[in-house]
Amino acid sequence: MSRLCGGIFTSHVPGIGGAIAKGLQQDPYWKPFFDGFDPVHKWLAAEKPDVAVVFYNDHGLNFFLDKMPTFAIGAAPEYRHEDEGWGIAFERPYPGSPDLSWHIIGQVVESEFDPVMCQSMLVDHAVAVPFELCWPGDAPFTTKLVPIAINTVQHPLPSPKRCFELGKAVGRAIESFDSDEKVVVFGTGGLSHQLEGERAGHINVDYDKFCLRNLAPDPEALLQHDTLDIVELAGSQGVEILNWIAARGAMRGSVRELSSNYHVPISNTAAATVLLENRTTVSA
Repeated sequence: MSRLCGGIFTSHVPGIGGAIAKGLQQDPYWKPFFDGFDPVHKWLAAEKPDVAVVFYNDHGLNFFLDKMPTFAIGAAPEYRHEDEGWGIAFERPYPGSPDLSWHIIGQVVESEFDPVMCQSMLVDHAVAVPFELCWPGDAPFTTKLVPIAINTVQHPLPSPKRCFELGKAVGRAIESFDSDEKVVVFGTGGLSHQLEGERAGHINVDYDKFCLRNLAPDPEALLQHDTLDIVELAGSQGVEILNWIAARGAMRGSVRELSSNYHVPISNTAAATVLLENRTTVSA
């Protein structure tokens, strides 16, 4: 069976892509954030995961307000990044893992979720920025992608508990997939930020640190707030923590934090990067 070896949780701010494109990784404004990826790079080099299952939110590239699925799972042989107007040229295609995608889809439907199944799908900065952060350079990606989009835009949004349960279903699917591949899960987005309205620029350091403190040892602590509570606490875009909650739900083994980095602000966002190891798996 395949093995879920760990989880990477990180911000996907478009400005990060701009910093990469301009070579600003050592700039004083950006360096504290990019330094958080040193342990991630070392871990990826050692583990060499075959597939990344990425929980993220689409920003109007595949889905818009007139058609917004609560959950969507990609089942394409390849994914490409499309610039949504931010001027970020991520040209390397992302190879897909259709067999694992369809296995996950089948398993989550058996768990009474109803995802949109996407045999053709583009990805935006919510996938592209984390991939570029984790595997910098120009070499083709060797880690395959299974993208899982969660609605964090159009209300009503899924509850934290619902996202956590989705993650658990995905974790069971990964563990039951007939393959010797190693899988890493990603939760992308956040942390606290709001880009519009009277609260534009809102950052809640206390809530962010609450999430970081509990992500590994007690993820269910993050379920005590409903979705509207999170919007109030973390901002209208801070609700992207739902992606982190889903990814953490997929990690059903003995979870240990290997590194954690928090930096405020980049592009009016509280940015963070967390690396978790999934040391053993558990039975269904």
